[in-house]
Amino acid sequence: MKYSELLKILLKHGCKLHHHGNRHDIWINRDGKQFPGPRHGAKEISTPTLNSILKQAGIKQ
Repeated sequence: MKYSELLKILLKHGCKLHHHGNRHDIWINRDGKQFPGPRHGAKEISTPTLNSILKQAGIKQ
């Protein structure tokens, strides 16, 4: 999955961008918990990384 597709999923599920870190964006899920998200542009995100981000965001696949 490309980073742009992940952004759409995160926003659709109520996650908000908190701030830009040095290497990662910091997001907040609906419960107020922060989690990092990489900035990869048009690159593909690896499956383990994608699964970890979705789990931290509280999004079930």
